[in-house]
Amino acid sequence: MTAPPAGSSGPFEITFSYEAESHLLGLSARDRATILDAIERRLSWQANVESRNRKRLRPNPIAPWELRAGTLRVYFDVEVLPRKVVKVLAVGVKERNRLWIGGEEV
Repeated sequence: MTAPPAGSSGPFEITFSYEAESHLLGLSARDRATILDAIERRLSWQANVESRNRKRLRPNPIAPWELRAGTLRVYFDVEVLPRKVVKVLAVGVKERNRLWIGGEEV
């Protein structure tokens, strides 16, 4: 693992829900690799800080946070106490104004 970014608040453990794992399996190998790389690089440190590709969402039934990697989307929640955990809840593909999660339009 590389050194943490300056001003980082420490590493986050990353977990996947059963649904998110099945969403990943529905993607191509290339998209799966892209998503897993984005999760490792962008959510391991400062997962609860907004950035250009990571933002807090308005209240919705999917998740409170979104990570963008091209047309791919990762929906997650962040827990800081008692330990730092990123819970990946869903993975989808955004095509224009349509979001596909698990093969279904949301």
